[in-house]
Amino acid sequence: MARVEAVAASGAGFAWPGLADWVGVGRELGRRWLLLFRFALLNLLAGALAAAAAAQGWLAAMFETDGQHLVKLIVLVFAVGLAMAAGRAWRLSHELNAVREGTPRPGSKAFWFLAATAGRDGATRTALAALLRLKLQQRLSVLRYVASLLVLLGLIGTVVGFIRALGGIDPATVGDPAAIGPMVSKLLDGMAVALYTTLAGSLLNIWLTLNCRLLESGAAHLYAQLVERSEADARA
Repeated sequence: MARVEAVAASGAGFAWPGLADWVGVGRELGRRWLLLFRFALLNLLAGALAAAAAAQGWLAAMFETDGQHLVKLIVLVFAVGLAMAAGRAWRLSHELNAVREGTPRPGSKAFWFLAATAGRDGATRTALAALLRLKLQQRLSVLRYVASLLVLLGLIGTVVGFIRALGGIDPATVGDPAAIGPMVSKLLDGMAVALYTTLAGSLLNIWLTLNCRLLESGAAHLYAQLVERSEADARA
């Protein structure tokens, strides 16, 4: 009995978090890591669609006809691009949080811009803001190049598939009924390569381009915060 009373007394000053407290914590986390949440949601949805396609057997058929390993190359390039996008999303989120808290990390674009614009006139701040915009856009240029490369690889696969399809047709044996079956089989195999590589390159390009757009919005938000912070420091 005495132990129960002691436990009750020790917990008398403790209040369990209410719903409003949890909502506040959720809002704070959402505000701090909104870019990462959006990035995760986008790729989870796209990954769910890819899993549904795999469950239907479409991905297996795509890889079975990939004799030239072009689809595998497209998927590998996409995986590299997605890893780069994840790294940039993580970095952008940390920079946004650091600027919001007023503690930009030395060596970052935010630290450079705020230090460069401190005590400068309006024209210089405007020029530095334009330079900052270019630097933030340049950070995503490689990712945009990788997304474009996916389409290019898909088009190369289309050409290879047509070459493979037409290479199986021998005009000298077109009239031979025994040769028609192998030629049709070769034609269909080449067409499958052409269509599957085009499909893989186009869809993965869309997936990676959506990530690029998301990161561009995060970079634009960082740019706006830095310019606002710089102007507020100039007026102080």
